Amino acid sequence: MRRFFFWRVAGLFAFLSMLTIGGCTLAFWVAVASLEQLSLPRGALPFLFFTSFVAGVVGLALVGRAFRRAALPVGDLMEAAGRVETGDYGVRVAERGPREVRALVRAFNAMAARLQKDEAQRRNLLADVTHELRTPLTVIQGQLEGVVDGVYPADEAHLAPLLEETRVLARLIDDLRILALAESGALKLHREPTDLGVLVNETVASFRAQAGSAGVQLSVTLPAELPLMEIDPVRIREVLANLIANALQHTPHGGTIGVAGDVEASSRRVAISVGDTGTGIPAEALPHVFDRFYKSHESRGSGLGLTIAKDLVAAHGGEISARSDGAPGRGTTIRFTLPQAVA
Repeated sequence: MRRFFFWRVAGLFAFLSMLTIGGCTLAFWVAVASLEQLSLPRGALPFLFFTSFVAGVVGLALVGRAFRRAALPVGDLMEAAGRVETGDYGVRVAERGPREVRALVRAFNAMAARLQKDEAQRRNLLADVTHELRTPLTVIQGQLEGVVDGVYPADEAHLAPLLEETRVLARLIDDLRILALAESGALKLHREPTDLGVLVNETVASFRAQAGSAGVQLSVTLPAELPLMEIDPVRIREVLANLIANALQHTPHGGTIGVAGDVEASSRRVAISVGDTGTGIPAEALPHVFDRFYKSHESRGSGLGLTIAKDLVAAHGGEISARSDGAPGRGTTIRFTLPQAVA
């Protein structure tokens, strides 16, 4: 393809060269024919010939230079596009040539970088999913083989862990589905006027029994009136549930979890925070808490809860952040904001 392109460029260059030479020749003969009418001396004929010759050479040089500056980077771009087609996303093209060609090259390099990043994320996602699926499947397979071989009796003590592992698999599959929809932009929000205070209290109430059995105090602090929000209540409930469940998992017996809300009048946003007195997050891990499959060693979750929370908040036009000093007992605070939209 590149050779064919250069042949076409060469043909166009030859055509323009002939056009330039023809134009200079015509100008020369017009000048000669005008000598008698302008009463110029015959000694001016060599000067006109030399001038026409120089003009032709300069014209050819300018045409050649313009074509070279445009053709070479386009040729490099075509070769790089062929390599991207074969799966080599690490290829980059040097920026040179006219301004328009440089802009095209920059766009190509940005596209190649994005493809390379997406390919790396795809590979990492497959590796992470494989790892996350292997653990519960190994437990299920081992337990079932023991039951079938008669090593373990088919009683509640041996079947209950199998049921729990199937729930882990179900949560992982559901989390992956939501994550895929959110990251592809296909997640549809069903917005409706929602009383955020009622939603927060109902979500917290659903965790009170679990918090009580874990010996954790769960409290809610909200302003007297929160504005009606045009949000998807199911998705925001899911965000809040993920944050509370994550806090419960890392808060020891006797600890506290506080859910608070406030209205940021200056930015016209409503903020909800979930703070705990748990183990905290080390400083080096804090920037990665919203990454896919990132979790502590003692976590039994999929490592997708905070990632999904971030995507769902972003889909609403909000922001989410984490704060922790990494000291045990000082805990972690996850805070997300939503833009106000009064129904």
